[in-house]
Amino acid sequence: MLLLSACGTGPADVGEGLYPVAAYSGTEDFVWCVPYAREISGVRIRGDADTWWDQAAGRYRRGNRPAPYSVLALKPDSRLTDGHVGVVTGIVGPREIRVSHANWGWDRRTRGRVYTHMPAIDVSPGNDWSQIRFRHPAVGGYGRVYPALGFIYPDDESTHHIRVADAMPPPSPSPSPSPSPSPSPTASAQAPDAAATAMRHLF
Repeated sequence: MLLLSACGTGPADVGEGLYPVAAYSGTEDFVWCVPYAREISGVRIRGDADTWWDQAAGRYRRGNRPAPYSVLALKPDSRLTDGHVGVVTGIVGPREIRVSHANWGWDRRTRGRVYTHMPAIDVSPGNDWSQIRFRHPAVGGYGRVYPALGFIYPDDESTHHIRVADAMPPPSPSPSPSPSPSPSPTASAQAPDAAATAMRHLF
């Protein structure tokens, strides 16, 4: 098992179940999860990743179903002490999504990087996305289970402009667990504009 360190129009498909991912505007050599998630999602929350869920209360809608460009907030635990945030950029099935996020790694080669459309699956007993596993491209298989708080949905009213990232091809199909019945996500969001400045290191 790997020990990870965290950290104008409606969305158009760029592959089966995938959505465009804006090219990150930051220039830092080491990209942290918080500034990347804020820019890509349009959810304008600042502060450590483990504070996003509570900060979103009363400002953004929250829930336990993925929706395009919603922010997935992972719960802090003994291995992920400061939590982690990523952005839903694909919905493949009732228990499989794609997450674009930064700094999901365990060494100098894998940390501080942006990962686009990383496969993630729901392994919770109740199919409520409270337990998630990710498939890291450097490993090829799904890693350990991480607890999640849920999804923070961006405002629909924001004016967005897509600058599609050109570096990452759509991922190859991946195995997923047997789906449990669940409602299709109904929340919609739009592709975000760029944030002005990347934030400080939050992990």
